Amino acid sequence: MNNQKTQIASPIANHLRLENRRQFFGRSACGLGTAALASLLGPTVADTASGKETSRDTSTGGLHHAPKAKRAIYLFMSGAPSQIDTFDYKPKLRDMFDEDLPQSVIMGQRLTTMTSGQDRLPIAPSKYDFRQCGDNGTRVSELLPNIGKMVDDIAIVRSVWTEAINHDPAITYIQTGSQIPGRASLGAWLSYGLGSLNANLPTFVVLNSTWSAKRDAQALYSRLWGSGFLPSKHQGVALRSQGDPVLYLSNPPGVDRELRRVMLDGVGELNRKLYDEVGDPETQTRISQYEMAFRMQASVPELTDLSTEPESTFDLYGPEAKTPGTFAYNCVLARRMMERDVRFVQIFHRGWDQHNSLPRDLPLQCGDIDRPSYALVQDLKQRGLLEETLVVWGGEFGRTTYCQGKLTAKTYGRDHHPRCFSTWMAGGGIRGGVVHGETDDFSYNITQDPVHINDLNATILNQLGIDHRKLSFKYQGLDQRLTGVEPARVVKEILS
Repeated sequence: MNNQKTQIASPIANHLRLENRRQFFGRSACGLGTAALASLLGPTVADTASGKETSRDTSTGGLHHAPKAKRAIYLFMSGAPSQIDTFDYKPKLRDMFDEDLPQSVIMGQRLTTMTSGQDRLPIAPSKYDFRQCGDNGTRVSELLPNIGKMVDDIAIVRSVWTEAINHDPAITYIQTGSQIPGRASLGAWLSYGLGSLNANLPTFVVLNSTWSAKRDAQALYSRLWGSGFLPSKHQGVALRSQGDPVLYLSNPPGVDRELRRVMLDGVGELNRKLYDEVGDPETQTRISQYEMAFRMQASVPELTDLSTEPESTFDLYGPEAKTPGTFAYNCVLARRMMERDVRFVQIFHRGWDQHNSLPRDLPLQCGDIDRPSYALVQDLKQRGLLEETLVVWGGEFGRTTYCQGKLTAKTYGRDHHPRCFSTWMAGGGIRGGVVHGETDDFSYNITQDPVHINDLNATILNQLGIDHRKLSFKYQGLDQRLTGVEPARVVKEILS
């Protein structure tokens, strides 16, 4: 009898040893969720339970409706550009220099601890002239002359807002839909929802840029382009500006490409056996990532070799485009990736956190990004790529109209301001020459057409063929979405 019990218990014990509770429920959730999605969307759905992903028929136009864009580039200005010095023209403030910002404007709103203890909140008008640009005479700061030249190609949204008031929660919020770390990023959602257009390059690529304002900047954590609760194959791949573009891309000494192929085949076989025993979907992710890395050995060096670019490219983007790691260089790379059908590219540019010395630092930051941003849009346009490529520019929140610290006629700084800030979008079904939303005379409160950051993300998803309400992933008993559970809307007023 004891022997019989031992024989019965042994397979169960082996099963429990090979599969823990999280893996069991995780695989069950994936299976049920995938089956339900497959019933709605047909054969183009990724089979996350088995780790296989079917090829997607792009002629059907994405998951939920025909897309206006197949690809996207997000130019993210980390640190929060001052809207009042770039896109939100407030001429009446010139006559209010050093006056206290009225409490009737603040309306008891939260201030950061960096200015909440100041005796005064003195108004600091912008030092910069705003020039009329484009057919509609849109006012754009003199710090951005090239972007000003293309206002007829872009839609400027002056009424974006967020609840987050400090950098890390705010960046995490706009990137992942939550101020709390652990959620999937926008690029990961696009990878999960739409799949890849190029089997030899990552679906989601991240580029971090150098910046000219020689000062400390807010750190960028890899979770900002992470996959969170989604399978890890959907996380962004960060390309480096020095050494191998991707770590360990080159073969080590004594290992040629043929030997590496044999090694990968062996590792792949071991991983497949492990998956058959344990059933962890992340095992399949590892297999696909190893294979992608092998293909990238050939595709990435070709992608990042700008020696094949004609001199006219550098005449357009500027001489900095020849220096790896600069914003201009990364914009050229982004265009090359759009040509090769990379689904989503995010370029980060840090150093916009100007609590002091704004007149010294802001022109440097604008100098980094003005010409390359213009060049990128025009380059895509002349190559016939802009129509199917969405370009987004913006930061995590705005800056205050009042000065942080001491205000003088020559210098000032601005604190964080989540109540209103500016962004712009181009291509991919965006209506050019549009200015959407208005703020009060102090660039402090929105007076017309507010756009929450969830609305912004909903609009990005919409242009790529995704209904933000329908793309979800079961996690911790909830249907998780990029835009959360609060109502979000597509900003249809800026769509063509």
